[in-house]
Amino acid sequence: MELSELSVEYRGQGMPILCLHGHPGTGRCMAIFTDYLSPYFRTIAPDLRGYGRSRTTQPFTMAQHLEDLSVLLTQLDQPCLLLGWSLGGILALELALQHPGKIAGIILVGTAAKPVGRHPAITWQDNLLTGLAGVINWLIPGWSWNIATLGQRSLFRHLISQHSAQAYRRIAEEGTPAFLQTSNRANRALGMALRQGYNRLGELHRIHQPCLMLAAANDVHITPESSQETANALPNCEWRLYDNVAHLMPWEIGPQLCHDMGDWLERYGFLQLDAPSDAKDGR
Repeated sequence: MELSELSVEYRGQGMPILCLHGHPGTGRCMAIFTDYLSPYFRTIAPDLRGYGRSRTTQPFTMAQHLEDLSVLLTQLDQPCLLLGWSLGGILALELALQHPGKIAGIILVGTAAKPVGRHPAITWQDNLLTGLAGVINWLIPGWSWNIATLGQRSLFRHLISQHSAQAYRRIAEEGTPAFLQTSNRANRALGMALRQGYNRLGELHRIHQPCLMLAAANDVHITPESSQETANALPNCEWRLYDNVAHLMPWEIGPQLCHDMGDWLERYGFLQLDAPSDAKDGR
């Protein structure tokens, strides 16, 4: 194994919560959550192997993500929470299956144990408009002209439903750098896993920790139906569906997700009842 360790951002104190990004992504893409959680938890947000600053010169498989993350788990002196978005949610479920004694609870965002997509075919016009919209948005984040003229006609229309300046600023600040820092080896590892097929629904009965599944009604990358199927297969999972949002819903309705996450954490005793009110409002 050529990569000796992951690049990890640690914030806060208290019960650890391992925050796992999607593809393409970096630990920084989880900031909408770590900004909210770090006053009350010790957030651990790694760049997965081949993403961000966790560089590698060797090919790898998806299984090696789990090896890397297992090393992080062994460094913790208490069971942790898992928070996984998209690919990160799949890895969170795998970690819970492999290390049940080290996991206290799981929050899943836009993910599934048997992921199914319904993304429309991509045309050359889609790629052209996405490239133009992305470059302009990187230079002038959240510019209304770019959003209305290019963004809503590009592939961004399948990633977000609410074409707000806030969402586009997140794309510029976190999404575009993550895309550029995602290695070809990471692309190949995910592509290989998708071609082989992935279905862990039959194993989910072994995960008894409390779980929360958050899904987007307009998600075409991992459909809400497949997310709900996963929630139904987990013995102790709450399911929430959000209208008029897509796969990047944390960047569309982040405060709402954090509010609902806070309620769930509070009810299961992970977040103290006397936490400041602004934490419950996602601020």
